[in-house]
Amino acid sequence: MSDLPRKAVSRTARLASLPLGFAGRTALGFGKRVGGKPAEAVAAELQARTAEQLFKVLGELKGGAMKFGQALSVMEAAMPEEVAGPYRATLTKLQEAAPPMPASTVHKVLAAELGPRWRTAKFQSFDDKPAAAASIGQVHRAVWRDGRPVAVKIQYPGAAEALVSDLNQLARVARVAGGWIPGMDIKPITDELKSRMSEELDYNLEASSQRRFAKVFRDDPHFVVPDVLVNSEHVIVSEWLDGTPLSQIVATGTREQRDEASRLYLEFLMVGPHRAGLLHADPHPGNFRLTADGRLGVIDFGAVNRLPGGLPSSMGELISDALDGDALTLADGLRREGFIKPSMQVDPHAVLTYLDPLIEPMRHEEFEFSRAWLRGVAQHINDVRQPEFLTGMKLNLPPAYLLIHRVWLGGIGVLCQLDGTVPARAIIIEHMPGMRLRHLPPTVD
Repeated sequence: MSDLPRKAVSRTARLASLPLGFAGRTALGFGKRVGGKPAEAVAAELQARTAEQLFKVLGELKGGAMKFGQALSVMEAAMPEEVAGPYRATLTKLQEAAPPMPASTVHKVLAAELGPRWRTAKFQSFDDKPAAAASIGQVHRAVWRDGRPVAVKIQYPGAAEALVSDLNQLARVARVAGGWIPGMDIKPITDELKSRMSEELDYNLEASSQRRFAKVFRDDPHFVVPDVLVNSEHVIVSEWLDGTPLSQIVATGTREQRDEASRLYLEFLMVGPHRAGLLHADPHPGNFRLTADGRLGVIDFGAVNRLPGGLPSSMGELISDALDGDALTLADGLRREGFIKPSMQVDPHAVLTYLDPLIEPMRHEEFEFSRAWLRGVAQHINDVRQPEFLTGMKLNLPPAYLLIHRVWLGGIGVLCQLDGTVPARAIIIEHMPGMRLRHLPPTVD
């Protein structure tokens, strides 16, 4: 693979192999059951093979296909355990690893972006083996000309074409994606990814966002963002950031690591918009790490939401109304913000009941975010047999809240993967505009 497979027909065929492959394995499984193999063993084997193919195809195609897989990986905590198990390790791989592009391609990109003498003029040393490979680029370790360890992020040739092709095709095959991961609503993910595509391809814009975060968090006791040294359209060189990735803590972290990582992660989601005027909008665990000095390191600023005034104060007001159990005021606020369209009639108490599980973490002095809790929430809002399901169908997501909504859903998914216990109520009250001065009911502990 010299670069991303760019021809739409080629990429479409690879993506189409996912649902077709699932159908073929289902037929194979039926044959094995007829042959006497236990149904449970067949199901486990089929899901393991489907997971393996999912990683192989999405990882090799990179582009929008891999970003789609990363988005799914963040929310695997909401899946039923019997479904999530075979996919968990596979999807988590997409958070930090993918098949790399060859060194010759890397060298061509660097020569075009940094000049023909890039290796000797810019670096003391450069490792041809990538340290990480992601959706539209991969990262190499190097030593800058002044001796500083650096991360060199290089965009894959053809990334723009690949993103356009992948996201269009994924939108078309989303209707059969229930065969990959039952119960996952994929269309909103593809729609949102398409809307952010052009910004994430602009490495100059990403570097500008990273510089902003690095400036406001410089010398911060809790958070660290590496400085950008140089950037171009397809390359970013920034300081190297060591640490334990949250994806590793998800897999093997101690209780202390889980709690500390969860606390810092939630705090960063809250304080980032207030201090930087930007919301880091790519919440998957591969973009965060615990450093040796106990801080949360943050990388990858390709997806951000510009919030010059910080998070809207209406969010804090709505959460406060829900905590107070004030259904009428909550419904009025939701209608004012566009979550309930003017023409839609809803029962305010039904809306409060629908949203109730989502504010449960703020009713306790400390709360354990767990997969079991998130599965319960998902079951509550997605159960077509319950009246709350129809209430949820009547709610709208205003465009101004689209990326905030994605980040918060993804952030909750990561917290539940970490399985940490955190003082969520205190953190949110302290940093959420519109909440600090409100009188709120006491905790239920």
